[in-house]
Amino acid sequence: MEALLQYAWKHKMFPLKPLETTDGLPVEVIDTGLQNADAGPDFFNAKVKIGGTVWIGNVEIHEKSSYWTAHGHDRDAAYDNVVLHVASVIDADVVTAAGRRVAQVRMDVPPGVTENYAALLHEDRYPPCYAVVPTLGRLAAHGWMSRLLAERLEQKTAAIARRAELCGGDWEAALFVTMARNYGFGVNGDAFERWAMSVPLSAAARHRDDLFQIEALFIGQAGLLAPEAVPERHRADAESDAYFTKLRAEYTYLAHKFGLNQIDWKAWKFMRTRPQNFPHIRLSQLARLYHSRRADLSRLAECASAEQMRALLRTEVTPYWETHYAFGQAGDRRRKALSTASLYLIVINTAAPMLFAYGRHRRDEALCARAFDILAQLKAEDNHIVRLWRQCGLEADNAGDSQALIQLKREYCDRKECLRCKIGYEYLKKRS
Repeated sequence: MEALLQYAWKHKMFPLKPLETTDGLPVEVIDTGLQNADAGPDFFNAKVKIGGTVWIGNVEIHEKSSYWTAHGHDRDAAYDNVVLHVASVIDADVVTAAGRRVAQVRMDVPPGVTENYAALLHEDRYPPCYAVVPTLGRLAAHGWMSRLLAERLEQKTAAIARRAELCGGDWEAALFVTMARNYGFGVNGDAFERWAMSVPLSAAARHRDDLFQIEALFIGQAGLLAPEAVPERHRADAESDAYFTKLRAEYTYLAHKFGLNQIDWKAWKFMRTRPQNFPHIRLSQLARLYHSRRADLSRLAECASAEQMRALLRTEVTPYWETHYAFGQAGDRRRKALSTASLYLIVINTAAPMLFAYGRHRRDEALCARAFDILAQLKAEDNHIVRLWRQCGLEADNAGDSQALIQLKREYCDRKECLRCKIGYEYLKKRS
């Protein structure tokens, strides 16, 4: 209820009758202030006229005015600058830590807004605001999507910056870890990130010119050269496989040389995973890409278009994996290059966010702007989220839009954060 009351205040969804204090003084809201998402008063720098006096300060909102004392605001100097307290139930006076009595207004959320908010929260269909989507103007819808895209890139930037910090400030390593995570394509994302963090790039760099050694290092660090990592029914075939034996011997040498500790092979998921997405295949593709030196941050930053990025990140497996999906499991020869669709997902989820994050780090607005341009050049992703919004009448024109819709579902719809959503606002305003 308190969140809805804050929402009504923010958007001036006031009752039809004039607002007045509990002392009977008329209240005019000139500016509701800036909503605060952190500790402290709910709204900063509001401007209200109480009686004949204009006050500029903070506004605090509670369901009941007695919550002011229950929450300890009467002992907190951070609330001394509150000029107005708003509550739907006035059951106590409000006094600051400095001993000043704060003016109070009793305010109810308009019934239509309450009813529509309840309808949003209890709607089983996705998106719950489907009824209002067709009425949105294109400008309003895509303006909100632009903001969502920026929010998503900022969120990814924070994750990349954390990886860089964990890597001792090495942004090249942060790119490697981010790339690896997205090679997991969801199901093995966590395992790939854990694996990438375990790979000592300083050691790998000393053998970067030898593709076989890089592949041995990558697959060995994944724990996939351990005998128990091979299913029992294929173990005998793997043990008699010359390439498996050679890789294991090379990894044993490298592990001893650099003091390596492989991750637990049980981290990898194979159930409901297509063979072309098996970690063995992805690791071989990553080994070849790393060996080629094409996925370095400097070269990525030079790309001016999505097509240049796609060409730069193109990779395939080493010859052994053209006839295998896992050790001891031979099959027909097939060229296993990273598919065009997968390459575009790597550009969307790795290259563009990395460009934006690195631009933020370098304070280079041109790099940040290029990240938006590259996403705008790619066609929209085709997934269930995008399709559901399309059915409602909201079309994603490019990858930037589809990323925005993913952000909308995960950070707003799934969390029932309708009060923070522009479409939710339009729903409440339209129906109320």
